Amino acid sequence: MPDTSDAANTSTEPLLRVRDLEVAYPARGFRKTAQIIRGVSFDVGRGETLGLVGESGSGKTTIGRAILGLAPVTGGSIAFHGTRIDDLSRSRRRRLAQGIQVVFQDPYSSLNPSLTIEDILTEPLRVRHAPAGRDTVARLLDAVGLPSDAGSRLAREFSGGQRQRIAIARALALEPELIICDEPTSALDMTTQSRVLDLLTEIQQRTGVAYVFISHDLGVVRRMSDRTAVLLNGEIVELDDADTVALHPEHPYTQRLQMATPVPDPVAQEQRRADRHRLLEAQRTLLEHTGAAGDPWTVEPATTSAR
Repeated sequence: MPDTSDAANTSTEPLLRVRDLEVAYPARGFRKTAQIIRGVSFDVGRGETLGLVGESGSGKTTIGRAILGLAPVTGGSIAFHGTRIDDLSRSRRRRLAQGIQVVFQDPYSSLNPSLTIEDILTEPLRVRHAPAGRDTVARLLDAVGLPSDAGSRLAREFSGGQRQRIAIARALALEPELIICDEPTSALDMTTQSRVLDLLTEIQQRTGVAYVFISHDLGVVRRMSDRTAVLLNGEIVELDDADTVALHPEHPYTQRLQMATPVPDPVAQEQRRADRHRLLEAQRTLLEHTGAAGDPWTVEPATTSAR
């Protein structure tokens, strides 16, 4: 992808620009310094969805945390609206929260089960001294397909899919321009997952919000994304439009992810398992012929978690 870092016209400036990002966790006790992200670069345009896909340990979640200011950036830069945000003070970072929000993976732990939905949705508004009346709560609930009377109920009274809708409503409360979606459907069943993905798509079409969509499932990422970046051991090994990456993967690791994507038809799934086995055998043969030590296309264990 061409580097537009010197572009003078701010109208063409990407909403989010990540350049040569490095993330490392310092040594602690017997643990050595863990280099988690290595030289990652990408842009996210206004209203665009960039998918970050990879297995657990690939570094995809760490990138999301770095954008949110929750991971130690040790090199490179992150810019939002053309302004660097990776080196902001904590107070300036809090002010930025209005523009960047997050939807976490687990709807059961991301919401306080003892708070009412009204309290959950109005908390970010109160912090920003924004209007936080019942009309606002009703509008947010309506935006995610929940009845207005849900505001008086406790979070623990809702199902996983409903809780994730509430989490999305909370992320929308400050009308952000970018939402980090960190595995937002992985804890849900297939039917509920599809409904939440449809909701995210509808919200984007209506509001123009941009997403960084993080997942281990290449099929889900293809469905949601305009472009896909494939992460392996903290590096982007493939970056292209979502259909190209999913249908015509070039990197051996992406090919493995493609074959690991489940399909609903049992016969087709059995064929995919056989195809995956043949792919792995062909890759092992190639590695043996080239004299490679080990398998370079597997996620290496890290001393610090790097989902």
